[in-house]
Amino acid sequence: MNDITVILNGFKRPEKLSEQIESLKKGSIIPKNILYWQNSMPGIQYDMQTATQCVSAFCNMNIGVWSRFYYALNARTEWICIFDDDTIPGKLWLENCLNTFHTHPGLLGTIGVIFPDSGVYHNVHRIGWDKPNEKVTEVDIVGHSWFFNRDMLSLFTRELPPLDIINLSDKVGEDIHFSYMLQKYSNYKTYVPPHPKDNKEMWGSLKGWEYGGDRNATAGNSTNMIAMNRYLQYVKENGFQLIKDR
Repeated sequence: MNDITVILNGFKRPEKLSEQIESLKKGSIIPKNILYWQNSMPGIQYDMQTATQCVSAFCNMNIGVWSRFYYALNARTEWICIFDDDTIPGKLWLENCLNTFHTHPGLLGTIGVIFPDSGVYHNVHRIGWDKPNEKVTEVDIVGHSWFFNRDMLSLFTRELPPLDIINLSDKVGEDIHFSYMLQKYSNYKTYVPPHPKDNKEMWGSLKGWEYGGDRNATAGNSTNMIAMNRYLQYVKENGFQLIKDR
């Protein structure tokens, strides 16, 4: 039942690591393993003592958000859940994901995006901790938390992102890429498990606005937004069908 590996991601919010670990230890399902990936940034003091509670890997530079998905290949469990560094899950989140996967096998996350008619990463419809959903909801992509079967990593790595995308910004696009690869090479879809208003312990992120709205947010960077839209256009040109186009 607890055959889950959690991947925690460090970047500019190392002070959140302890809270993330404590929240996972209090869950209805406690992960079998916790792995920690740290992209180093100049001037940031990292919580080395807390990191020793995990299987930790430290990079001496920031090589971007894609790296944690490749680091997840080290998992030795059936299930994997990757968290952003601003994401504090509720006690029932992992249980919620397992239950959802059994009825809706696919990539699961705590915030889902449905792209608007313009098909760009702007004014998107968000579902999950931002706009709670009572039922499992299909979306175009998910973020802040990614829950999946370990075998699905073979699909994530089926194709590499184009070099011009990575050279533009290595800090975005992994969320789009995962759902694109699943759609292209499998029957898996992308879903947000229930986030009922009356039971926040089922949510994948309890402090999304509080922690994710600071100046460290990736989506708040204009260069990153350009890169997001560039990669979104790339996958659409290569067959990725958005919900609005089906």
